[in-house]
Amino acid sequence: MHADQVDVTTEVVATLIQEQFPEWSDEAIRLLPSTGTVNAIFRIGNDLSARFPLRLADAAETLAVLEREARASAELAQVSPFPVPEPVALGKPGAGYPMPWSVQTWLRGTPAADADPSGSNAFAEDLAAFISALRDADTRGRLFDGDNRGGVLADHDDWMAKCFAESEGMLDVPRLRRMWSHFRELPRTSADVMSHGDLIPGNVLVAGDRLSGVLDTGGFGPADPALDLVSAWHLLQPGPRDVLRRTLTCDDLEWERGRAWAFEQAMGLVWYYVDTNPTMSSLGHRTLDRLLESTE
Repeated sequence: MHADQVDVTTEVVATLIQEQFPEWSDEAIRLLPSTGTVNAIFRIGNDLSARFPLRLADAAETLAVLEREARASAELAQVSPFPVPEPVALGKPGAGYPMPWSVQTWLRGTPAADADPSGSNAFAEDLAAFISALRDADTRGRLFDGDNRGGVLADHDDWMAKCFAESEGMLDVPRLRRMWSHFRELPRTSADVMSHGDLIPGNVLVAGDRLSGVLDTGGFGPADPALDLVSAWHLLQPGPRDVLRRTLTCDDLEWERGRAWAFEQAMGLVWYYVDTNPTMSSLGHRTLDRLLESTE
């Protein structure tokens, strides 16, 4: 998926575990099929999963990121009303893999990407309960300090310009440019709240038509309250989307900023993964279609 991607095999993972965590060396190791774009994920026995960053980076910098993600995941686990993975250990480079890696608890459930709950009002209510619990968590005075989604919309102008250029021939770029011209001007009036930051179908687990767990919790941190509203368009059809909005009592401005963050994310998914991860590219298309429909 990435030009700088590092290949990770089951044999490499088995060697790393044997050398660094021999207590797990008798456990079965399985590479998990995933639409994820950041980590290769391997299941270790029945209760653990190991995550290996896919993109080559400095080992010390990667360790700092993994340590920060572990702290964030542990903090989210304290406030989440639904099961989330909890950090277990950090591995070191070795056996042909050049970066640190992480081990978490394994969650059972079916990703929403595979068992579509988008028409379920009950799922929308569960999603609202999760977002509300995170919003109620103490920021401890922290503010958004990243360069990803969750800060100032207009800071993404350069990225959006690249997305529009790369999307010529795939999407109705003139119409989408007009949408971004509107979104980037939306004012920010609310203080940061704690946020998951990436509520897409691959990061949400379901059982039946209910939310059963949430994955990829290492981005938990302060951000625009509208950021987790991307889930309204990534995950929900119009009826349940309205349930989510009513349950969270979103005003017009917050809801529109949620549309803006979903738009920014979806625009990048369509072209970047068109050949390397068709599922993610299709997610981008579907989200954009829902955003366009909601303006008609």
